[in-house]
Amino acid sequence: ATLGSSEVEAFLSWLANERKVSASTHRQALAALLFFYGKVLCADLPWLQEIGRPRPSRRLPVVLTPDEVVRILGFLEGEHRLFAQLLYGTGMRISEGLQLRVKDLDFDHGTIIVREGKGSKDRALMLPESLALGLREQLARARAWWLKDQAEGRSGVALPDALERKYPRAGHSWPWFWVFAQHTHSTDPRSGVVRRHHMYDQTFQRAFKRAVE
Repeated sequence: ATLGSSEVEAFLSWLANERKVSASTHRQALAALLFFYGKVLCADLPWLQEIGRPRPSRRLPVVLTPDEVVRILGFLEGEHRLFAQLLYGTGMRISEGLQLRVKDLDFDHGTIIVREGKGSKDRALMLPESLALGLREQLARARAWWLKDQAEGRSGVALPDALERKYPRAGHSWPWFWVFAQHTHSTDPRSGVVRRHHMYDQTFQRAFKRAVE
């Protein structure tokens, strides 16, 4: 081995300062050097173990003020605005909101059931009273899509695997339809079936990004 501790440290510093690599890439480079010296050259170099490893950067999450939230919502339109209001008002994740079914909204009891959320557990959230009318209007739009699919003989929406096997026709029923349905049909990558999916997360994220900018 011809490289000493100063040369190795200089190389790792060059990666961090000149190449601006991430902490994980920096650690991978150090691990590769450890492997090369220890396993390939069979060299025992204690100093190599002592070279510092960079800590991954920890960035604080961006927290918007209520005024900023109101301004951003003002730049969103239609179901994208309603969806953002729902996430903000309930605290649910994007994936949880996108996967809401008609039967998950209980207007009589003012609750929303999030199924298989964090930890694969179901939980009940309060349905914000201020969003009740908007959600009812959203269901009316969703029902129009559902009726169109039924009239055209389209495949039903996707269900969890076990349910789809046990109740193959359940995906055609209104209670299982998406609250936020995609406006077009697409091929289900799991089954190859052309059906209506829920709104894509990228679709909402692009709209939200435009509102923020």
